[in-house]
Amino acid sequence: MKAIKVINKKPVLVDVPAPKGGGVRVKVVSSSICGSDLHMMETGYFGDTIIGHEFAGVTDDGRAVAIEPLNGCGHCGFCDEGHSIHCEQGFSLLGVMADGGMAEYITVPANKLIELPSGLDVANASLVEPLAVAVHGVDRARVRDGDRVLVIGAGPIGLAIGAGLRSRGIAYDITARYSHQQQAAERLGGNLIPDGHYDAVMDAIGSASSLKQATARVKPMGRIGLVGMFWEPTKIEQQFWTKEAELIPAAGYYCKSPSRSFDEARTILHQHPDIAQTLITHRYPLDGVTEAFETAGNRAAGAIKVVFDIGKR
Repeated sequence: MKAIKVINKKPVLVDVPAPKGGGVRVKVVSSSICGSDLHMMETGYFGDTIIGHEFAGVTDDGRAVAIEPLNGCGHCGFCDEGHSIHCEQGFSLLGVMADGGMAEYITVPANKLIELPSGLDVANASLVEPLAVAVHGVDRARVRDGDRVLVIGAGPIGLAIGAGLRSRGIAYDITARYSHQQQAAERLGGNLIPDGHYDAVMDAIGSASSLKQATARVKPMGRIGLVGMFWEPTKIEQQFWTKEAELIPAAGYYCKSPSRSFDEARTILHQHPDIAQTLITHRYPLDGVTEAFETAGNRAAGAIKVVFDIGKR
């Protein structure tokens, strides 16, 4: 079968055997490129694995599903509480530490299948994963109705956070660097004119400058949610200390019902079709791998979310 691996820090289409063994076989329909894929590729992090942790498809018995790619041992205290990323035996992430979804087929544990409601197009359902990241970040930062909220950054995660806030009826301001991001943010209910200080600031970028901006914007004793991944060391401004603000990182998702991040993300995407229409800016077949990754890496050229169309339902 066709799949994408990273070889010499470049994404390459390869032929590999179809997956065998335990789990449920899924015919992948959509798989999208995450910003972390670009960072890990550049740093040489990927080994000999099929990449892609944002994906959805159809099982052999016809069920349309998204896949929660985070796995733990399933029986330690953290796994039992829904915090698989803190598994005492170590977590695994499909598409990073094990074969992922930029392929024609994959087998996954049955408990990682997130069945999609009728009417939610599986071709758009790779977005369930970034929306789950956003949901978990908002939950970690304890954002609630009545808070003044600022989202820093209108890339895929920042826009996903905005979409999640809107679905909960929470108004938010957002910063956006490029005109296409500004237009997308407005379509998802964001106000582009930040003003004053905020109860909660969601950093969806993960850089020294975004953290500095978050520190300046958060109110005294407010909360800064770190949802964007920090890839380089940074420093905390003295202003953060004097404000007595909270710095709250979020990684992965909450993995246990009834508050499972993927469950709410699936519902958000189903109830708000404009999210897919807004976030997905480019689609490619698997053999368009080089152009797809070049497009995803050039935010200034208009890309938000780049999706591989792999198979039809």
